[in-house]
Amino acid sequence: MKKISMCIAIAAAMLGSAAVQAKTVKITMTAKEVDTPIDNKGTMYRSWTFEGQVPGPVVHVEEGDVVEFTLYNDKSSKNSHSMDFHAARVDVVKDFEQVAPGEKGTYTFRADYPGIFYYHCGADPMIQHIARGMYGAIIVDPKDKTAMPKADREYVLIQSELYQNPDNQADMMANKWSNILFNGGIFKYDPVHDPAATRMLQAKPGERVRIYYINAGANEFSSFHSIAGIWDRVYPSGNPKNQLHGLQSYVVGPGDASTFDIISPVEGANALVTHSMRQALSGGIAILQFTKDADPTMGKGDKILVR
Repeated sequence: MKKISMCIAIAAAMLGSAAVQAKTVKITMTAKEVDTPIDNKGTMYRSWTFEGQVPGPVVHVEEGDVVEFTLYNDKSSKNSHSMDFHAARVDVVKDFEQVAPGEKGTYTFRADYPGIFYYHCGADPMIQHIARGMYGAIIVDPKDKTAMPKADREYVLIQSELYQNPDNQADMMANKWSNILFNGGIFKYDPVHDPAATRMLQAKPGERVRIYYINAGANEFSSFHSIAGIWDRVYPSGNPKNQLHGLQSYVVGPGDASTFDIISPVEGANALVTHSMRQALSGGIAILQFTKDADPTMGKGDKILVR
């Protein structure tokens, strides 16, 4: 009995130590219904957003952190909104509940698993809220910094579908989308297929480039491929324990995510695509330019999601 009590005391001390070391990260977002551009020409679309952006802000925490999340719904909104973090383990009814215009909702979770996770609005009808742009990425870095090779540059790339009339739920249920978006834009990073595009992803030859890739859906699967490149490593859900090597393509389902590492030994362009040709040729292509003159700020800091 004495040994058992001693073991319990030691375990409690260890848990207490772990709790002290864990950080509490406070995250606040506001749901806003605004017009956002959906192409390189500035065509506007009525979006429902987190913080007025599509995608929403990148949330970045470390494995074991406690996240205190607050969602405000702007008083000008016409709809209730909510937040579903795929990195959270909570009560779907209580914590993911809808927040009415002018109100707020709060919940707390511990980021127990490292990786790249999807977040999105879960208000009813969920398909409409996602289609209008209420999605984003939360990156949970592994506590063990040696679990994955260090990346020289990192980019977030989120695929989604454009529905011309998202008020028509029947069209969305029938999968009648017109274009595939990367980070909220048609050919956003592809001046080859759209001369109006002014942005590309950049890196130097020999650098390890890490792509945090999310398929926001709402419906289509993606076969993510690098034309003229090979994925050096793929981590399903971004967890370092899930590791694959030397892949040409990897399927990411709607609502799922994976981390992709790529290294080019030569200068030149790779085209990151969803290898369904209908998806790629309607907007799902991003150019990753490998050049010795790559902008040193690209793929770092606030430029891991290129706006």
